[in-house]
Amino acid sequence: MTAGGASVISFYSPPSHHNSPEIQLQRRIWSSSFRFDACFKLQLPIYPLNRASSSVHVCSGSSRSSSNGVVVRRKSSWRVWTDVKSKPYDVADSERESLKFQDAFNDAALKNGDAVDGQIVDIAEIRWWEQFPKRWVIVLLCFSAFLLCNMDRVNMSIAILPMASEFNWSPSTVGLIQSSFFWGYLLTQVAGGMWADTVGGKFVLGFGVVWWSIATTVTPIAARLGLPFLLVTRAIMGIGEGVAMPAMNNLLSRWVPVAERSRSLALVYSGMYLGSVTGLAFSPILIHKFGWPSVFYSFGSLGTVWFAVWLNKAHSTPLEDPELRLDEKKLILSNSVCKEPVKSIPWRLILSKSPVWALIVSHFCHNWGTFILLTWMPTYYHQVLKFNLTESGMFSVLPWLTMAFSANLGGWIADSLVSKGVSVTVVRKIMQTIGFLGPAFFLTQLNHVDSPAMAVLCMACSQGTDAFSQSGLYSNHQDIAPRYSGVLLGLSNTAGVLAGVFGTAATGYILQHGSWDDVFKVSVGLYLAGTVVWNLFSTGEKILD
Repeated sequence: MTAGGASVISFYSPPSHHNSPEIQLQRRIWSSSFRFDACFKLQLPIYPLNRASSSVHVCSGSSRSSSNGVVVRRKSSWRVWTDVKSKPYDVADSERESLKFQDAFNDAALKNGDAVDGQIVDIAEIRWWEQFPKRWVIVLLCFSAFLLCNMDRVNMSIAILPMASEFNWSPSTVGLIQSSFFWGYLLTQVAGGMWADTVGGKFVLGFGVVWWSIATTVTPIAARLGLPFLLVTRAIMGIGEGVAMPAMNNLLSRWVPVAERSRSLALVYSGMYLGSVTGLAFSPILIHKFGWPSVFYSFGSLGTVWFAVWLNKAHSTPLEDPELRLDEKKLILSNSVCKEPVKSIPWRLILSKSPVWALIVSHFCHNWGTFILLTWMPTYYHQVLKFNLTESGMFSVLPWLTMAFSANLGGWIADSLVSKGVSVTVVRKIMQTIGFLGPAFFLTQLNHVDSPAMAVLCMACSQGTDAFSQSGLYSNHQDIAPRYSGVLLGLSNTAGVLAGVFGTAATGYILQHGSWDDVFKVSVGLYLAGTVVWNLFSTGEKILD
């Protein structure tokens, strides 16, 4: 092929009984270093390409000849293009050259996920956003779901202040309202895990977001009807949010390779922290301008937007996604340990394993302190540090911002250690020990600070080190039981929810008969107990197949 000429390459024609249609297709082939477009005129049989392939006319006007016989012309941009025109050239007597061209063509298609079972598939031009890994689209959608989850949860911790004033609620009543969310949240932990492991995480997480969004929207109506109605509404909201974590864990166990596990979970859980930031930051503004009901109406309506995107983009497994590129599908399936759906749950076997009980106990100890800070922090700032409503909301944002940063930092550190050969068991123990001892230390310092700024700093450091738990116990479910990760997370998070129920209600009781120092002492004691249990009995190895 010469630099200024045009060429045609033809394979020998198939037998006449193959009446293959002549088609035109536009094809873009990508390689690691460049891409080129080619206009092909093909006469193809229905069966996959083989030695009886029909004639292929390739057109190309060019300025330079390449080693494989395709003439390319580089434009002024970074792209490399092929322009083609054809004229007959018979190589029927040179089958070897014909097959060489065909193999190169097939290899290029396979490399880019454009051929399946030997069939070369016509594809449209691939846009840059279509090259973004689909598994990380799932991760980002889960991230946004958890963002909404905590926005809808923490808005009550701000709105409860003007609501308590309007309805004359005592601290015990406030504690009861705050804990009522966990009544429903507790009911759907194990059930949500079983549901997700059997019917798929897409349906379960979508259901949960719609359910809790509706409950959030009707909260002001329930509050005006009376306390019992409000308690029931908050419990119903908890039912929806209760399925979120097991469903998310099920989805990521199927979509995310093991080497990306800590980072993906850290990003999703940082959505919770940023949801707390968003809720705590915007709730006071909305309450100041439009009244406390506006918080529930505005936050609850956001769930409909998320659900529309979720229906269009999400799938429970890579095998169910028709738009997933072949190369990414191979990457996920070859590096994922969870491929088959669960048909039955081996409860006796699960509950006989000491690492499972280490997860359950540690989850309880961890969530006692976390949920107390989540629900009572604005009240602490208002009562102890004497911040007004807006200041209470704004200063409550800082610890959650710290958690969002620390969770992703911890995920990066954990995955880096694993990739360097450190055992998963050692990594999980290190990260969770930081997640326990860090908060314990900084909460003890609250007794010794003498300024609001130092108190806020201690809170931020406490929550920041707490976030390392996302690369500790929260990643461990997929380590030890990947096929049952949804059920196992539901089981351990049930203990965590019980900590939220008892801890939130107990805090209200303690404050009526004691002080905030007593509240923090209980949390510190449970953090220390969790550290001992975790380091004695946890493991990062798979114990359930």
